[in-house]
Amino acid sequence: MWFKNVKAYQITQPLSLDEGDLERALNEHAFRPCGSQDLATMGFASPFSQAGKQGTMFHVVQQRFWITLKKQEKILPGAVVNAELDEMVAKIEMETGSPVGKKAKADLKQEIQTRLLPQAFTKNTYTHGFISLADNLVVVDASSDGKAEAFLAMVRKAIGSLPVVPFTRRSLQSELTHWVTESTPEGVGLLEEAELKSTDDTGSVIRCKNQPLDSEEISIHLDAGKLVQKVAFEYAETLTAIMCEDGAIKRIKFTDRIKEETDDVPKDQVEARLDAEFALMSAEICTLLNFLRGALNLNDDSL
Repeated sequence: MWFKNVKAYQITQPLSLDEGDLERALNEHAFRPCGSQDLATMGFASPFSQAGKQGTMFHVVQQRFWITLKKQEKILPGAVVNAELDEMVAKIEMETGSPVGKKAKADLKQEIQTRLLPQAFTKNTYTHGFISLADNLVVVDASSDGKAEAFLAMVRKAIGSLPVVPFTRRSLQSELTHWVTESTPEGVGLLEEAELKSTDDTGSVIRCKNQPLDSEEISIHLDAGKLVQKVAFEYAETLTAIMCEDGAIKRIKFTDRIKEETDDVPKDQVEARLDAEFALMSAEICTLLNFLRGALNLNDDSL
């Protein structure tokens, strides 16, 4: 269990979680498969369910509560629906000699979708997240705000309250630009990838990869007033990632030195291995986020 992306949120008010109450609350909003006429369903599942194991609706390690949201969607290709619609419209127009109006087409399309839904394939997706009470953090493995917000909304619905704000509520362009032009905080090393954006009305964007960030080419763009939107970095020899100006952390890769710490857990002991990986991964992410709180001066404006 290794998160690849992080959308983080800071808990703004004291929050306590009773394990029995949490289990009941999540079970009340447990995942159920799509019915014949459902386009999508969403609910909580055991964090171990992707590995074919069942268990409690959450997993906890050192006050870090791992929660999994499962979504099932019906796959109904638009090309299939539109092809049937075109055939029906053509037949009606031939029989009546009159064109089919926009509302009539919409009704026909709905009729086709209703008829085809029971035959549609389904797609399952999972969103993992954890609540760290000790760090006052909620962390979601998501690359988009929409996916993270859906997770937060479901957890809030289940437990009644989840008082959080985004990990950062201001752009980090200035700080990330300082990393490139001046220096990085101790423990952070920049890699050869970044995205720069101009501050004028043109909004021009420069993306570079396998390019030293202290090169003349990059300096020219920075001198012209562009600011850093994203930058690749390594942290404390534990992981590499992309730091974004909105506070998102993407494309996280934990180093072999970290992953090897779970090598002593046999691969056939699935639950034990997932437990060890989650304990290690969640601790490292919380360490990184707590470091960034100070390095990016987030304590003054985040709560």
